Amino acid sequence: MSVTVLLDATSVPADSGGVGRYLRELVPVLSRHAEVDLHVACQRRDVTWLREGSPAAVLHPVPERTTSVPLRLLWEQLGLPRLARRVGADVVHSPHYTMPLLTRRARVVTLHDATFFSHPDLHGRLKGPFFRRWIRIAARRADRCITPSRATADEVVRWTGRPKAPLVVSLHGVDTVRYSPEARRTEAAARAALGLGDDAYVAFVGTIEPRKNVGPLLDAVSALAARRPDLRPRLVLAGGRGWDDAAVARLEGASPSDPWRWLGYVDEELLPAFVASSALVAYPSVGEGFGLPILEALASGVPVVTTDRLAAPEVGGDVAVYSEPDAGALEAVLEALLDDAPRREQLGVLGRRRALTFTWQRTGDEHVAAYLAATGAAS
Repeated sequence: MSVTVLLDATSVPADSGGVGRYLRELVPVLSRHAEVDLHVACQRRDVTWLREGSPAAVLHPVPERTTSVPLRLLWEQLGLPRLARRVGADVVHSPHYTMPLLTRRARVVTLHDATFFSHPDLHGRLKGPFFRRWIRIAARRADRCITPSRATADEVVRWTGRPKAPLVVSLHGVDTVRYSPEARRTEAAARAALGLGDDAYVAFVGTIEPRKNVGPLLDAVSALAARRPDLRPRLVLAGGRGWDDAAVARLEGASPSDPWRWLGYVDEELLPAFVASSALVAYPSVGEGFGLPILEALASGVPVVTTDRLAAPEVGGDVAVYSEPDAGALEAVLEALLDDAPRREQLGVLGRRRALTFTWQRTGDEHVAAYLAATGAAS
């Protein structure tokens, strides 16, 4: 049995971000799947990478004006159902919370996390209510909702009640070729491109937003640098500006004496070497729907310090190092790990082994199973 799927990739931001990285890996797998005839609605700026990675997919560039979020959402409600009829789609997959309301096609929606309910203070005044509303709508009306972790699925049920259809848990994968210890072979070029010099560093990868807990991480590194200058605990952050105004102000106002440096958004081509060349990755988020940076660090053979909140333990298992999210706890965990090179090496080996079990092929197969199930639910 095959299924014609129209995937709405118009929500991919210009700088990729979480949903962009999810789709960059998922779309090529779906386009090669024997049971899927894949059509992709996309922004014109994304045509090149989609065509290169997924030559079997049929691309449908949308009008330029849909780069505006309000107009994209309007197109989703009016233009996407028309496109679904035109291509004869059996399923419309909306990979970023919202979905078309007026279509007879089966609808599959990806709900990446539920912290809009559990941590409303970590989201903006408009963003929180918007996504809470759409998660409730998707849970009530979609033929299948996909979540990237059991923790997220449990949170969706907790906050919205029993959904219309069974939730599908489909863990993300990781590109274990790009993210691998072998990426260190390009360390010198990456360091030069990013202006990092030759010193060791602790890496952070993520948007500077409140739930990433950057403020306490800066406090921890600052206190550790003052108390243990022999460790040279320099923190280098790679990630775009978010809405953690206090952390952004500290990063922008950093002096040469501060033990951190903010690179801003780092191109996807440089990220694997940036991660693989670090002494460890610190990702003390207080709420993740999945946590790709944790998995990418493990795949790179680099130990990870994170928290045991929400989905992080599903990714890190027993090879990540867990800390409470406050500055004092982070300082102690970072110190212990930076002091213990043999443990870091052992955790890197174990992390790589664990990461090899997270494949995008498995993720793609689980999505296709969800599409097929959704067509039965909608019939």
